[in-house]
Amino acid sequence: MIVILKQNHDPKQLDELRAWLEEQNVAIQANYGVHSTVLGLIGDTAAIDSDLIEALDIVETVKRVSEPYKKANRKFHPENSVIPVGVTTVGGLDFAVMAGPCSVENREQLCEVAHAVKAGGATILRGGAFKPRTSPYAFQGMRESGIDLLLEAKKQTGLPIVTEIMDISHLDAFADVDCIQVGARNMQNFELLKELGHCNTPILLKRGLSSTIQEWLMSAEYIMAGGNENVILCERGIRTFETATRNTLDLSAVPVIKELSHLPIIIDPSHATGISRYVKPLAIAAAAIGADGIMTEVHNNPAKAMCDGPQSLTPAQFAEMMREIQAIVAVRR
Repeated sequence: MIVILKQNHDPKQLDELRAWLEEQNVAIQANYGVHSTVLGLIGDTAAIDSDLIEALDIVETVKRVSEPYKKANRKFHPENSVIPVGVTTVGGLDFAVMAGPCSVENREQLCEVAHAVKAGGATILRGGAFKPRTSPYAFQGMRESGIDLLLEAKKQTGLPIVTEIMDISHLDAFADVDCIQVGARNMQNFELLKELGHCNTPILLKRGLSSTIQEWLMSAEYIMAGGNENVILCERGIRTFETATRNTLDLSAVPVIKELSHLPIIIDPSHATGISRYVKPLAIAAAAIGADGIMTEVHNNPAKAMCDGPQSLTPAQFAEMMREIQAIVAVRR
C-alpha cells in the first residue's frame, strides 16, 4: 500500500499518521520528492482500512500495490534513483560508461586499457578479477591479485572500478571496490544477495540468462530489503532460440524497467552479442532509448585476449563509438 500526501501537509499530522501506521505492524518507507511525499507501507496491510487513511486532511490518495517487489517499485519511489559510484554517479542526467577488459591479465594490459578508455570518455573502469567460465579449464581470473591491479589502475586514472563477485567468501577482498557486480549466473544466488544487502557498496545486478523482469526486480529487492538501496540493473541479453548472436539483447527492458522501477538500468552489448561489430550499434541504441549507461569490453589486443576477445572493442573503436554516443546523449538532454 502507498499513501500519497498533499503538498504543504502538516508535519504534526504526518507524525501522528506514522505513529498509528507503526502500531499496525507495517514498515514505512518514506520518499520525500520535489512535488510529493509518498509513504510506502511494507508488510501485511490487508487489515488496514485505506478509506480511513484517505479521509485524513493530509492525504491525497491511497493505492494498494499488487507487485511483490516494494523497495524497487516506482510506486513507492516516484523519482529516479541516482546511485553514487566513487566520484561519479549512475542515473539522472549523466550517461554512465563502464569500460575495460573482460578479465584482468597483467599490469601493463590493464593500465594501458584504463588510460585509453578514460581518454575515450569512460566514467567507470570495469575488469574481471574472478571469472565465471563455462569450462573448468578456461582462465579463471587473477582473483585477489586482479583486484589489486584494478585498484592500481584506479589510482593512476581516477576512474572508479566495478568487478564481479562470485561467492560470499570473497567479500572481504572487495572492501575497496567502488561497485560490486553480480553476474547473470548469480542473479538468483539469494544468500549472496542477502549478504550484499548488508554492505554499503553499490551493486550492479545483471539479468539472468532466462529470467523475467519481475524475477530480476525481485533479486534487486533481496539486496534492498537488507538495507543496501544502491542497486543498478544491467540488461546483458537473454537466452532465446536465436543463434546469430551469443544472446538476444532485450532493449525493451529499458522502457519497461523505467515504468516499473526507479532504479537505473544500463545495457551490456558486449555479452549480449558476443561479436564486436554489433557492440557499437546496440550501444548507440541503448543511449537513444533512454538507458542510464552502458558496460562494454575494451582490450588493447582482442586477438590475444585471455577471455572474450571476439566481443571486445579496441581503444580506437571505443573512442569512435563514444563520439556518436555523446552526440545522442547531448540531444537527449
